[in-house]
Amino acid sequence: MKRLSLTTNALLACLVISGCSGYRPAPAAFQEMLDQPYRLGAGDRIRVTVFEQEGLTNTYSVDQSGYFAFPLVGAIPARGHTVQQVEAALAAKLREGYLRDPDVSVEVDRYRPVFIMGEVGSPGQYSYVPGMTVQKAIAMAGGFSPRANQGSVDITRNINGEVITGRVRTTDPLLPSDTVYVRERLF
Repeated sequence: MKRLSLTTNALLACLVISGCSGYRPAPAAFQEMLDQPYRLGAGDRIRVTVFEQEGLTNTYSVDQSGYFAFPLVGAIPARGHTVQQVEAALAAKLREGYLRDPDVSVEVDRYRPVFIMGEVGSPGQYSYVPGMTVQKAIAMAGGFSPRANQGSVDITRNINGEVITGRVRTTDPLLPSDTVYVRERLF
């Protein structure tokens, strides 16, 4: 009886310890998002160039409703669209009585920010740059605090309209509007 009790206690201790320190990878959708073309959202700023039309070439911000206001044609939907889709939509609108054959180019001028929370030097909102990893974002936020769990972090990401949180390594890439949470280590 005593032997069974010791075995049971040892098994429970192993389960508790492995549950606390185990690395659980993020859902597959996290990695799949990295291979998808970038989709615009509220907070992005785009640079629109209409060749040979200096008055129309400018930077425009995507508002909270997912649109940007463009001269002559009004509100253009941008949320959830790629820059190529916005180019095509804008060229089609300009063809409707404004320009004969508009040559439109759209590029992202400034991405939505990332948010860093938890055990870092200066939690807050930081500008996203292409190629940013979790480690680089944490460095921008003042690095890890002395109590930080430096092995993995939690990321909250909007994937196809669903907000999902997953645990990733610090070498994993980030996407605009990700929220990074650095947990406190237990020991």
